[in-house]
Amino acid sequence: MRLAELSKRSGVPTATIKYYLREGLLPQGRKVTATQADYDEAHLRRLRLVRALIQIGRVPVADARRVLDYVDDDSLGQTIRLGAALWELPHELEPDEEDPRTAAARVEVDRLLELLGWTTARDIGELSPNFRVLTAAIVRLADLGYPMDADKLLPYAEQLGRLAAFDMDRLEHLETPVEKVEAAVADAVLFEPVLISLRRIAQEEESARRWGLE
Repeated sequence: MRLAELSKRSGVPTATIKYYLREGLLPQGRKVTATQADYDEAHLRRLRLVRALIQIGRVPVADARRVLDYVDDDSLGQTIRLGAALWELPHELEPDEEDPRTAAARVEVDRLLELLGWTTARDIGELSPNFRVLTAAIVRLADLGYPMDADKLLPYAEQLGRLAAFDMDRLEHLETPVEKVEAAVADAVLFEPVLISLRRIAQEEESARRWGLE
C-alpha cells in the first residue's frame, strides 16, 4: 500500500507518518520510485503501536524509540526481548536510597518472590524497574499508614501470576517474535486501564453482593 492508504487505514495523518519515519519509529517502506514507497501490514501494525505509545501512553518519542529498538532486536531471546521492551516504558516511582525503609522494603519484595518461586525475577532483582517500583511503592504505602509486606502481597501476586499465564497464552497464536513483543507492549499501554476498570467494577459488584445497595 502507498502512504495515502496507510494513512487512511491507520487513521494517522500522512504528515504524522512522515514524522514517525524521520524519527525512526516506523521502518522505511520499500522504495518503488525516487519519491514513493510501498508499505505492508507490518507497517500498519507498527503504526498502531507507535500511536498507542505516544498518543495514549504519553510515552516521549525518545523513550518510544528505545522500546521499539528492543522490539526489533532479533539478537535477543524472546524473554529478554519482551522484558527489555517493557522496561523502557516510563516508570513513575524509584526507590529513595536515602530512606532507611527502602532496604526493608527491598527485603520484603525479595521474600515475596521467594514465596512465589519466581526465580527469574529474583535473579534479575534490582535490574528490573518493576522490582524498584514495587520497592518504592511499599515505602510510599507505609508513609500513608498502609503497611504492606510479602505475606499481604502474596495472594495478589498469585492471582497476577495466573493472569500473566493468560496474557502469554494470548500471544501464542502470533507468528513472529516481533508480533509477540509488539502485542505485549500494546497490552501494557492499552489494556492495563481495562484491567484496572474491571477490578473496580468487580469490587462494586462484590460490595453489593456482601452488603447490599443501601
